[in-house]
Amino acid sequence: MTTDRYAPDPAAASRNTRPPVPSAALGAGIVVLDGRGRVLLGLDRSGVWELPGGGVEPGESIEEAAARELAEETTLVTDPGSVEVVGLLLDTVTSSELTRMTAATVVRAFSGTPAVAEPEKIERWEWTSPEELPTALFLPSAQVLRAWRPELAVPEAPFHRYALRRAGRAARG
Repeated sequence: MTTDRYAPDPAAASRNTRPPVPSAALGAGIVVLDGRGRVLLGLDRSGVWELPGGGVEPGESIEEAAARELAEETTLVTDPGSVEVVGLLLDTVTSSELTRMTAATVVRAFSGTPAVAEPEKIERWEWTSPEELPTALFLPSAQVLRAWRPELAVPEAPFHRYALRRAGRAARG
């Protein structure tokens, strides 16, 4: 009797559907640019300035998450097809030893006017020239800004940066 070495093992089927123990979080940081090339920053209740952004939910693409987070935080509306992913950043959240993966994204086309949609988090949104960024920046936001424009004078923190070059959009199922 011969065995088919390509027949799936029942344990393999379980392995393919069971997720690993979480050790990383994926989010999107969004550089939103107005018609004058200014960047949208929010003043966090802690006194630190940050870009819009947040976590990627199960089943979402990075572009979909960025569009959703932008609307949830600022009321600005963009199409996921207008979100450009420019890099992937990896760093460690030392308090939890969690690997944080942040997709650096850029949005140039949107509708609406920025408004505070989460007043418990953000005091106000302001358009800021990239050459006049505040020094009190949330470090993941500074990393995203550096991925977008490496020459910017922003606070530094250790992270790994992976530039992305995409020939086209992946098919979505």
